[in-house]
Amino acid sequence: MSPQAETARPVDHRSVRQVRAIRLGPRSVAALVLVSAVGVMAFGWPLLADSASGLAHSKDAPWLFAALLPLLLAVVVATIADVGLDAKAIAMLGVLAAAGAALRPLGAGTAGIEPMFFLMVLSGRVLGPGFGFVLGAVSMFASALLTGGVGPWMPFQMLSMGWVSMGAGLLPGADRLRGRREMLLLAAYGTVASLLYGLVMNLQGWPYIAGLASGVSFVPGDPLPENLARFVAYCLATSLGWDLPRALVTIVLTLTVGPVLLKALRRATRRAAFDAPVSFDAPLSSTATPPKDTG
Repeated sequence: MSPQAETARPVDHRSVRQVRAIRLGPRSVAALVLVSAVGVMAFGWPLLADSASGLAHSKDAPWLFAALLPLLLAVVVATIADVGLDAKAIAMLGVLAAAGAALRPLGAGTAGIEPMFFLMVLSGRVLGPGFGFVLGAVSMFASALLTGGVGPWMPFQMLSMGWVSMGAGLLPGADRLRGRREMLLLAAYGTVASLLYGLVMNLQGWPYIAGLASGVSFVPGDPLPENLARFVAYCLATSLGWDLPRALVTIVLTLTVGPVLLKALRRATRRAAFDAPVSFDAPLSSTATPPKDTG
């Protein structure tokens, strides 16, 4: 029997710590914090800007953020890749991003039915926040190219989906919570994330309709309570019919397909051994003892 066979032991995977495809270092965390802070300003400037500031009255503000976000997203992805993406993580990223990009057109534009959300949530849960952010951003970028949905809204979609998947990786109990309780946690998170995704994406498009419909449009320089009331009316009138079905589809897929997919992702992650140390064995000696001549 080989030494490997002698030392092999069954593994209780319930006690194995959570494997992360990407270990976030200080540079990666700083880049994520930076792009998230700019993203909050990019989405929320109509409500956050002081009425006396030039930003609140500027028509160029949404275009400025639309130009700035792709650069920051590129910096974040490059930083995370430089710190922790190896060949195995890149292969996993490519497979999951392709699956997410293929899922999105199945329901895009049809009453908010977007099955890619549950995949992003489960992937972020298993593979961690760093991998989740990159996966969400890359998946949305790939789906935009696939469906022709390239425009000033695309970097906002990439950032929002990155937040969705990253948030799943930050949920508690990754090392110990399993079974039905974990699926209920992921379904609840997926519901909230689906609704919040629609809310923040409304913030991105809302300033473009300024002046077109006084009851729901953004009015530059108006006090926060008045603009906030218009924004709530805008969400109720335009997107709630898409946000609720998105949340419902995410719940159903998470509770039905989720357990099987979660096990498959964890099995693939264990086999990939992302955090296993790399070692090189010494080459075998080429000077073997010649056999004795018995003739």
